[in-house]
Amino acid sequence: MSEIYPTIAQCAVVATAFKILLFPAYKSTDFEVHRNWLAITNSLSPWEWYYEKTSEWTLDYPPFFAYFEWLLSQPAKLADPAMLRIYNLEYDSWRTVFFQRSTVIVSELILVYALLRFVESHVIGKREAHAAAISVLLSPGLLIIDHIHFQYNGAMYGVLLLSLVLARQKTTVLYSGLLFAALLCMKHIYLYLAPAYFVFLLRTYCLSPKSIFRIQLGNCFKLGLGIIGVFAAAFGPFALKGQIPQILSRLFPFSRGLCHAYWAPNVWALYSLADRLLIFLAPRIGLPVKAEAINSVTRGLVGDTAFAVLPDVTPRLCFALTVLFQFIPLVRLFARPSWDAFVGAVTLCGYASFLFGWHVHEKAILLVLIPFSLIALKDRRHLSAFRPLVVSGHVSLFPLLFTPAEFPIKTVYTVFWLIAFMVVFDRLAPASRRPRFFLFDRLTIPYIAVSIPLILYCSLLHQAVFGSMYEFLPLMLMSSYSAVGVVVSWVGYMFVYFTS
Repeated sequence: MSEIYPTIAQCAVVATAFKILLFPAYKSTDFEVHRNWLAITNSLSPWEWYYEKTSEWTLDYPPFFAYFEWLLSQPAKLADPAMLRIYNLEYDSWRTVFFQRSTVIVSELILVYALLRFVESHVIGKREAHAAAISVLLSPGLLIIDHIHFQYNGAMYGVLLLSLVLARQKTTVLYSGLLFAALLCMKHIYLYLAPAYFVFLLRTYCLSPKSIFRIQLGNCFKLGLGIIGVFAAAFGPFALKGQIPQILSRLFPFSRGLCHAYWAPNVWALYSLADRLLIFLAPRIGLPVKAEAINSVTRGLVGDTAFAVLPDVTPRLCFALTVLFQFIPLVRLFARPSWDAFVGAVTLCGYASFLFGWHVHEKAILLVLIPFSLIALKDRRHLSAFRPLVVSGHVSLFPLLFTPAEFPIKTVYTVFWLIAFMVVFDRLAPASRRPRFFLFDRLTIPYIAVSIPLILYCSLLHQAVFGSMYEFLPLMLMSSYSAVGVVVSWVGYMFVYFTS
């Protein structure tokens, strides 16, 4: 088959040139977080990494990411040694900015490689796979979070996608599991996807394809030994020093509240919105209002979130709901394992953790968006469920960039991306053998249309009209609007997943 243009490499080159132009753009506190981690890993012994607390931005990622920061700190000495001083808080010389932003671009080569492997793995549907790959490479989500706000998600999602691609062939399923284990040792948020990996590896690698009652002991031994080896390489040195409890206290700080400062667009955002509305209705319908909780849900502070009218939500409830809605698609994956079902289960595990998790960050929407992108073009039913997610998911990231200079960048880039790829996806998605879910076909266009005036109001008009009053209102509107799209998309894809 002739090469499809533009190639992934060509898109990567053009995208890199654009990202370099964004070097002077706004950067969040995450920029200082990673500068501090460079300093910690370069200046101290590993046994001090998870105890150092000169800065409030302490090291709270697993050891493989700490090793990654240590590797980056070696060339950082040549760029600007001052960035590696622990007490040099908020240091952001131009050479430091140039170096750190460049490392994000270079580390994203992992994503480029994974997307190339993804396209190569398709014998049939290569054009659709190519379109999906380019959509991920040029994702507004990665542009906003990594190249402006500042993080290293591109590299880690590259590892995730490579792991998913390796799961496609029986001969490389083992490597898929081991690579995912390594990813867990880089960033523990991917634990949310682990149940899908567990069921898929159990069903396709550890149990006989002829009978689930026949265990393939050799495969179990190789997988188990490999995973133990990966975790031993990451945590073993710290375990020998008795530091595992300290590391776990950094990785899982359960003292944080239900909702982040900006409500992630999930079920709890809608729950919080309902509580806000009930504050005004409660006196008229005889419901009690807890005065001390009236401001709690909009403060965004670390600590417990209290609701004024509705019952409070506990971490246990969040955990139970997350497990329940992850378990449902895993039953189908175990019964009928296939690569498409596996990626779908990974996507639905991402949905469940995002929609029902405790203290979810808005950036975690990538856990759903990126895996779903791989199968969105399977047929038009998948695409119908994908559309509201791709709009709401990207719009929900806009509040991360609140400075006026970045407004045209995030808005114009995202709108052009949505138009380009939704048109391309609509042309490429094959017809489904089953009836489409009418809800998405009827409501997607008006839902998307609402996003334009909403963005304009929240980003420009609100401050012009109200000044500094009702500061949380734009965030609440943006989050609630996006939450509707994510929830509707999740319900629709659950329907598609079980009827495909």
